Amino acid sequence: MLLIRCPHCGQRPETEFHCGGEAHIARPHAPAEMGDAAWAEFLYYRTNPRGPHAERWLHGHGCGRWFNALRDTVSDRIIETYEMGAPRPVPATA
Repeated sequence: MLLIRCPHCGQRPETEFHCGGEAHIARPHAPAEMGDAAWAEFLYYRTNPRGPHAERWLHGHGCGRWFNALRDTVSDRIIETYEMGAPRPVPATA
């Protein structure tokens, strides 16, 4: 079983968590002024990188808090977890 480190609770089994998609996406300042194409871009288009990717995670069956995780999309390994609002960590190079 995969263990994920919640920054608030420590290591827990993966079954307690839910992925909430890409992290560090800012909501537009004036959404009412955006055209349909720009709004669709904000809502639906996300990066799909090979390698480290910042994601939002919810510890739904634990503390109920959101946090961010840096996950390698190739190996599915979680490199690091960190609290919401913290800057994205720079992954160490091999």
